Amino acid sequence: MLARQIANGAPFDLFLSADETRVRELAAAGQILPDSVRTYGVGRLGLWSRSGTYRSIAQLDSRSLAHLAIAHPDHAPYGQAAKQALQAAGLWEKLRSRVVFGENVRQAFQFAESGNADATLTAWALVRERGGIQLPAALHQPVRQTGGVVAASKQAEAARQVLEFLTSPAGRRMLASIGLDPVR
Repeated sequence: MLARQIANGAPFDLFLSADETRVRELAAAGQILPDSVRTYGVGRLGLWSRSGTYRSIAQLDSRSLAHLAIAHPDHAPYGQAAKQALQAAGLWEKLRSRVVFGENVRQAFQFAESGNADATLTAWALVRERGGIQLPAALHQPVRQTGGVVAASKQAEAARQVLEFLTSPAGRRMLASIGLDPVR
């Protein structure tokens, strides 16, 4: 949604996204300054349930799981990662009818937090301090958090400085403290 707003001239200065492809497409279209595009962290997938019942991806293969919330894999990178993790665990086909889709990671988490889903596979950064379980990186493709300065920015230099900070050693430490892995 934010990418569409930028494409339509929204007055943003900096675009940070879990969708590296979308940032690069905006840069190719001249809406993000191409020389400013930087991957600043790698997101991981987390599993969380309000009850604390589900502590591993294998436990999702339980009759007690009525609904599993994930971000929609057609447009959300963490949704794609969740689908990949379920496929890698041999659970996608088995659980597909019980999956409920949120528009984004936050909504998928809210489904589980409210009790409308039994568990969620969502961004590790959202559940790491709430008793979530970080899934192994090998279960899904890396979620490359990428950003760039919006070409129409009125504060392009300040936006560049923020992006430079995020890719600096201090910025990487800060991002690691909220659950993003460093770029390799």
